[in-house]
Amino acid sequence: MPFQTYIRLVPQVLLLVLLSACEPSNIDDSSSNAEYSYRTIEEIADEVLAATMDRHPSMRTFYSIKNSRHDRLFDNSFNGLTAWQVKEDEWLSELNTIGEPQEIGSRDWVTYGILHESLESSKEARICRKELWETSTTTAWYTSLPFIFDIQSLDTEDLKNQALKRLRQVDNFIDTEIENLRLGLSLGYSSPRVTVLAVPSEARALLEENSPFLDIGIRANDAFFKEKVQKIFDEEIAPAVHRFADFIEKDYLNKARKDLSISFNPNGAECYPALVRSFVTIKPSADEIHELGLQQIKKIRVEMEAILSEYYSGESIENFLRRVNLDKEFTFRSEEEVVQYSRDALDAARKEVAKVFGLMPKADVEIKPYPDFAASGVGEYHSSSEDGSRPGIFYIAVKDPEHRSRASQLSTLYHETYPGHHMQGAIALELGSKVHSFVRYTYNAGYAEGWGLYSERLAQELSLYKTPLDLMGMLSDQAARAARLVIDSGIHTKGWTRQQSIDYMLNNTGWAKVDIENDINRYISWPAQANAYMLGMLEIRRLRDFAEQELVDNFDLSDFHDRVLENGSMTLPMTEKAILSWVANKQSEARIE
Repeated sequence: MPFQTYIRLVPQVLLLVLLSACEPSNIDDSSSNAEYSYRTIEEIADEVLAATMDRHPSMRTFYSIKNSRHDRLFDNSFNGLTAWQVKEDEWLSELNTIGEPQEIGSRDWVTYGILHESLESSKEARICRKELWETSTTTAWYTSLPFIFDIQSLDTEDLKNQALKRLRQVDNFIDTEIENLRLGLSLGYSSPRVTVLAVPSEARALLEENSPFLDIGIRANDAFFKEKVQKIFDEEIAPAVHRFADFIEKDYLNKARKDLSISFNPNGAECYPALVRSFVTIKPSADEIHELGLQQIKKIRVEMEAILSEYYSGESIENFLRRVNLDKEFTFRSEEEVVQYSRDALDAARKEVAKVFGLMPKADVEIKPYPDFAASGVGEYHSSSEDGSRPGIFYIAVKDPEHRSRASQLSTLYHETYPGHHMQGAIALELGSKVHSFVRYTYNAGYAEGWGLYSERLAQELSLYKTPLDLMGMLSDQAARAARLVIDSGIHTKGWTRQQSIDYMLNNTGWAKVDIENDINRYISWPAQANAYMLGMLEIRRLRDFAEQELVDNFDLSDFHDRVLENGSMTLPMTEKAILSWVANKQSEARIE
């Protein structure tokens, strides 16, 4: 998954208090709205971007934004969150006063649509109070924060001093997380216990020799700087990590909820549909999501059976999928082999994607094994820089290679690199003045993860899967994303158990059991996010089918792809409008000719 900023939520009572405190008594709402109407969409977006960068300073580091400082961390306090939500409400009110621009594809139309959805869905999701309970092997602070220091620039003395200043904030960040979680417990909010059990050990992995907090001292090749880093680590960071791990073990686990569904948190029933909208940008019901998943599983199993009939003597799906992670003919022999196999496939993908794209990113992408503190991950992409000078990074899982199948390695790689996340994300970052900067840094899961899953199928069209095993792996991954619709809605709205979810995934995918168990924990602790993949892919595929049917011989696949990618990470409804407009224009041009 790509790097994304996160927005913490605030108690409603605090929001109301601050709203009241911030409203001048001698100015009424109407005069305030009148003032807003004089601001342009561009001016509002400028302010939102500046404020977002100020609130999420690590964005400047991840995207290597020039002339930026890299000396602060995200303010995860309630005061910071409260002030932020007040700003969100003001910006949303302004945009509602202006209204949506009518020229589809224009700079203002793109800016307005993405900004409005970001603000409105964030407001709707406040009911979840995620800041009070997000601490799991998927969502805890250590799953994102350490990566900042893995790419922290150290090229000058000033940059090294900025890195030290940021390091000195880590202990306060961790302590604030503890305070938030403690308050959450007192108010009845928690993550499910099963998703938190491994958190203490994973957090303590940050204290080992390869810690990113220590590696930053090694990368600098400066003995004096390294000594300062070590001192901060020993005196500030390590004690804070121990405090966090001890808190989880001694206080949190005993009070964490045993029930898996988000509905067992306060207002949990209302939280799930809000999160669906937040992640996907469309709002199907939980029942619709569940049924769609079941339908897609049936279709994909038909494809699997055809391959098994032709190449594997009609072996049953269930037997083959269980065998694929056990038989030595299908698995890797070493961690080094996993890495080299992936790098070779990446080289092949680079050459083929240019055949069906006009737009191509300047930035390249490289492959790295997960560090130990994130070893439970199954693969994720971290962004390149906006100027293309720093490559994107695809982190891959390499542990336990003898039980890691070659089958799913390729489709995951194409999803995350070419033609998937790196392709889409790097192009978005490199759009320059064509779009507002806010747009370049925006990430919509339904669009981006839908594109990633679409890319797995596109790789088949490009003949990047060379063997029947590769194709079975791709179909297995497609089935996993369909199963997510069934399982995610099942867990959070239909009472599905963890074992029931694991068994369903085992019966329909060739994923290793350890990866399935980790992924099920992800669905439990990160409600609705897993729906974005298949729902987004089906929408992109629907739009392509529509364009092909309407344009017939006038349809050009490269042109279609460029139209999907040329405006950054749009919402799915915006993508539909853009493609419908493109098709209509092509038809009009054809009639004129």
